[in-house]
Amino acid sequence: MSPRYRNGANQAGTVIAIVADIMAFILGLWILMYLLDANPGNALVQFVHDAARWLAGWSHDLFTFDAAWARVVAGYGLAAVVYLFVGHAIAGRMHRQH
Repeated sequence: MSPRYRNGANQAGTVIAIVADIMAFILGLWILMYLLDANPGNALVQFVHDAARWLAGWSHDLFTFDAAWARVVAGYGLAAVVYLFVGHAIAGRMHRQH
């Protein structure tokens, strides 16, 4: 294992970045499923929707566009961008502190 990954702050920063990526992936996957009109009766679609709704609880109904697809893209997309930005900013700061 390289010395770069032995530092606890680097490992924690890497975990934070990965968690942020996974959260953004789930949100992006829900946006894609919604836009492609995925079957809401499917268990995977329901799971992704529930997870995305929980992750974007603060932003999923933030916008009031007339088109439902625009509300989904803006609300869930905003949450994904925020998680990526904040998660990677924290991870970057932790990596610099080693």
